[in-house]
Amino acid sequence: MTDVSQARKQSSPSARGEGFDLAKLLLEGRAFFALIVIIVVFSILSPYYLSVANFLTMASHVAIFGILAVGMLLVILNGGIDLSVGSTLGLAGVVAGFLMQGVTLTWLGVVLYPPVWVVAVIACMLGAGVGLINGVLIARFKVPAFVATLGVMYMARGLALLMTSGLTYNNLGGKPELGNTGFDALGFNRLFGVPTGVVVLAVIALIGSVVLNRTAFGRWLYASGGNERAAELSGVPVKSVQVSVYVLSGICAAIAGLILSSQLTSAGPTAGTTYELTAIAAVVIGGAALTGGRGNIRGTLLGAFVIGFLSDGLVIIGISSYWQTVFTGAVIVLAVLLNAVQYRRRSKLPSSTGGQPTSQQRGKAEPANPAQGKTAM
Repeated sequence: MTDVSQARKQSSPSARGEGFDLAKLLLEGRAFFALIVIIVVFSILSPYYLSVANFLTMASHVAIFGILAVGMLLVILNGGIDLSVGSTLGLAGVVAGFLMQGVTLTWLGVVLYPPVWVVAVIACMLGAGVGLINGVLIARFKVPAFVATLGVMYMARGLALLMTSGLTYNNLGGKPELGNTGFDALGFNRLFGVPTGVVVLAVIALIGSVVLNRTAFGRWLYASGGNERAAELSGVPVKSVQVSVYVLSGICAAIAGLILSSQLTSAGPTAGTTYELTAIAAVVIGGAALTGGRGNIRGTLLGAFVIGFLSDGLVIIGISSYWQTVFTGAVIVLAVLLNAVQYRRRSKLPSSTGGQPTSQQRGKAEPANPAQGKTAM
C-alpha cells in the first residue's frame, strides 16, 4: 500500500470513527426510542392513551419508580446493589400511617398527632437509617451487597408486618381539629397542573444530576465504581462514598413510600413488594452498567418511563396481568443484552483502527496499574 493510499484511508471518516453510525445511535439512545415506540403503538391501539390527563396520571405512577431508580442508580454506579428499597418504602409508609393515627403516651394519658412535615422527616430519617445499616455492613464489614441488602430487606418487611399485625392503616387524611391534615397533598395536589409526585421526582432528578456532574462527590462516585482500588490510591474516600450512596438510596425509598401511601390514602406492610426489581430494571434500561462506573440520571428516568408507560398501556388495552409480567421481563432481558453489546463494542474500539493504538487511545484503554483491569468512566 502506497503512502498516499494509506494516508487517505486513515483520514477517512470510518477510520477516524467520526462517521455517522446508525447502529451506535440506536444502541445508545435505545431508552428514548423505546419510549417513543411505546407511546406511538399504544396511542394507535387506544384512543384514551394519547391525552394530557392520561399522561399526567401515568407520570404520577412513574414518579414512584423514578424516585426509587434515582437512588438505585447511585448504588449501582458504585458497583453495588440495593434489594431493600421496596421493603424500606413499605416500612416508611407504615411508620407514616402509624404516626398519622396518633401516638399514645400511656404514662401521660395523651395522644399526640404530629404534623405532616414531622411525619415526613421521621420517615426520611428512617429510610436513611436503613441505608446506613446497609452501607456499614457493606463498606466496613465487607458483607457482599447482595447478601447484606437481602437480609435488611427481610428485616424491614418483618418490622412493617409486626407494627401492623399484617393489617393496613386507612384514612390518612387527618383531621383539621388535630392539626395533622395535608398528607394527601403528595398524592393528589398539583403544581401548575403537574402532580406533586412528578414535581418531587423532577427536583430529586435535578439535584442528583448536579451532584453527579458538578461536585467532587459525583467524581468520587464514578471513580470508585469504575475502579475502587485505583480510586482509593488516588485519595478518594471510598468507604464514605459507599455508605453515603446507600443512605441516599434509603431516603429516596422513604420519599417514594410517602408518595405511594398518599396516593393510596393508606399504608400497608406489603406495599412496595418487588419494587426493587423495577428500580433495577429502570436503571439497566437507562443504559447503566451493573458493574458500576457507567450511567446517568437522564437514562434512568427514561428507563422508569419506559416501564411505567408500558405497564399502564397494557392495562389500558386490557392485556392480562400475567402477560404484563411477561412483557416487562422481556424488556428487562433485552435491555441487559443491549447493555452487554454496547459495552463490548466500547471495549473493542481501540483495536478497530487495524494498527497500533495512538497515545490518546492508550491513555484511555490502559489502567493506571497493570494489575487493575477496570478503569473509571
